[in-house]
Amino acid sequence: MASPNKPGDDERVPFMQRLLDNPFLLLFLGVASPAVLYTIWGIMEIIQIPIAK
Repeated sequence: MASPNKPGDDERVPFMQRLLDNPFLLLFLGVASPAVLYTIWGIMEIIQIPIAK
């Protein structure tokens, strides 16, 4: 009789579960993604300022 999914079984962990189980990666993504987006947004705003004559 086979037992259902013991912890010792060689079962592959899904990618998203490995991603969401890593708190330091989540912290990095939570800090880096807004930083990159706001930097790009700021550069776009600066480019749109007309040149003074």
